[in-house]
Amino acid sequence: MAAGFLNVLKPPGMSSHDVVGQVRKIFHTKRVGHAGTLDPGAAGVLPIALGNAARLVEYMSSTDKSYRLELLLGFSTDTGDDSGKIIERMEAFTLPKREELLASLQGFLGVIQQRPPVYSAIKLQGKRAYQLARENQTVEMPLRQVTIHALRLVAFHASRIVLDMDCSKGTYVRSFCRDFGESIKILATMGFLLRTRVGNFHLHDAFSLEELARSGEAALLPAEKAVEHLPRFDMPEHRITAFVNGLSTGNIDFDAKESILRVYGRNRFLGMGRYEAAKRELYPLKVFREMSD
Repeated sequence: MAAGFLNVLKPPGMSSHDVVGQVRKIFHTKRVGHAGTLDPGAAGVLPIALGNAARLVEYMSSTDKSYRLELLLGFSTDTGDDSGKIIERMEAFTLPKREELLASLQGFLGVIQQRPPVYSAIKLQGKRAYQLARENQTVEMPLRQVTIHALRLVAFHASRIVLDMDCSKGTYVRSFCRDFGESIKILATMGFLLRTRVGNFHLHDAFSLEELARSGEAALLPAEKAVEHLPRFDMPEHRITAFVNGLSTGNIDFDAKESILRVYGRNRFLGMGRYEAAKRELYPLKVFREMSD
């Protein structure tokens, strides 16, 4: 069975689950997983794993992401985006000048506290927050810490602003739009959202579903593409067999902030390992035997 990652361009109007369903049909396989859910109204990069590569999806949860986003000015909605019900509107406002917008954007760079939107999949009281909101229950969303690495002003005029954002996992773009609006004293709601990057998966390399149907397995990327953001360790020749058989390897000195490593042997991907610096020991986490044959 085919195994590897696909860089899929999710269209607006489809859920991430819907896209997975289409990929299952194209490749005639049930073992499909995706990394980084996109809201149905959003478009962009959706990494999808086929076959054995699905075992690596969990290691993508820490990857940074990039977006192009639109802020619609002068109103707010219950969902934080333009699919929701308008709950407040400003009859008149003046958009700040470019220099003022840039200065306001600077205030959102780095580590910030962010309150997720009520209409989100975060679990509270055993239910998703959006379920509680739909039941008209009062929902107090907890603050979370996220990091915004870069914000670039692409375009702006009287009623909208377009930005590019690089951010950490867990960042809610709808919350950013709301909060940035507050910083310039104008109600703001997210309009279109395009995800342009997830880790090492970029928009310019993404395949539409139609292109996938034509390309088939030619569109598959190696499984290790998903973990290129993690440190690499090259296993000594004499310990390769031990690693793929689930045995740890000691007397290793490896300088890495991350304890999770991608492991190679003979320049081939063997799997994932956990390094304990205090013990100087590397333990297998997930082994890809077929890669080491």
